[in-house]
Amino acid sequence: MAGKKITIPKFRSEKEEAEWWDAHPEAATRLLKQALRQGAVQRRLGETRIVTMRVPVRDLEAARELAERKGLPYQTYMKMLLHQALEKERMAG
Repeated sequence: MAGKKITIPKFRSEKEEAEWWDAHPEAATRLLKQALRQGAVQRRLGETRIVTMRVPVRDLEAARELAERKGLPYQTYMKMLLHQALEKERMAG
């Protein structure tokens, strides 16, 4: 795969896309290295902290179901949603 052009197929769902990337880690690695060399990607090293919070069971079940549809771990999906909501609030003022 070293010299070949990487052809990424069109996906019908995020889950299908996640499965493709999982099956082709060398493509992701090569594209990331290329983007880093070109300066198209910045590494963000941020501090993280473990938090504990109570979440209504109904919301947790919904998050798990939606995350599964997207092929993501539910905690990653919930962090993504929280981040998006916070960014939206910051932009709103």
